[in-house]
Amino acid sequence: MYRVFEALDELSAIVEEARGVPMTAGCVVPRGDVLELVDDIKDAIPGELDDAQDVLDARDNLLREAKEHADSMVATATTEADSLLSHSRAEADRLLADAKSQADRMVAEARQHSERMVAEAREEASRLAATSKREYEAATSRAKAEADRLVESGNLSYEKAVQEGIKEQQRLVSQTEVVNAANAEATRLIDTAHAEADRLRGECDIYVDNKLAQFEDYLNGTLRSVSRGRHQLRTAAGTHDYVQH
Repeated sequence: MYRVFEALDELSAIVEEARGVPMTAGCVVPRGDVLELVDDIKDAIPGELDDAQDVLDARDNLLREAKEHADSMVATATTEADSLLSHSRAEADRLLADAKSQADRMVAEARQHSERMVAEAREEASRLAATSKREYEAATSRAKAEADRLVESGNLSYEKAVQEGIKEQQRLVSQTEVVNAANAEATRLIDTAHAEADRLRGECDIYVDNKLAQFEDYLNGTLRSVSRGRHQLRTAAGTHDYVQH
């Protein structure tokens, strides 16, 4: 290829240095030199063409081998992908079956646990209700009996004080020299009797109120226990519904 370019350069130099023909664009070149350079170019070109063809053939071989290798790799990759896809599908089906089985088992266990909790909560609620009723009746009976006793005691004390006042008044009235003092003392005794009766009634009311307050606290505690039992029932029922969905 170097000789071709060299001969072309020499040919260009001959043309550029040739003497021109007047009144034309032509020129006079040495025929022998030009033909010799043309022959050199003709002789050099076949060898270069052979080299170029060899390069093209080598390129075609490389391209063909690369295509065959690529086709082989694609086929292998396709086969492996199909195999992997089949294996993945089988594994996914197995995992899905295992997950469904485990989910069914968990749902069954949750349902049994929920039903057991509901039954226990109902039994506890019934027990608390029965206990609360018994204790309420007992506390009410005790409070009523204590109130009746205090009222009776107050009435007896009141009557006793009144009787003593009346007797003292009668005794003092019989003594003319101390009539005024007797009247005053009798009035005092009667007032004292009334005050004592009022005090006893007040203490009775306070006692009854305290007993009722204690019973109220107990009932509130019982109601809280019942509320917790109802909350457990609702929670268990909510869990059961959620598991079924």
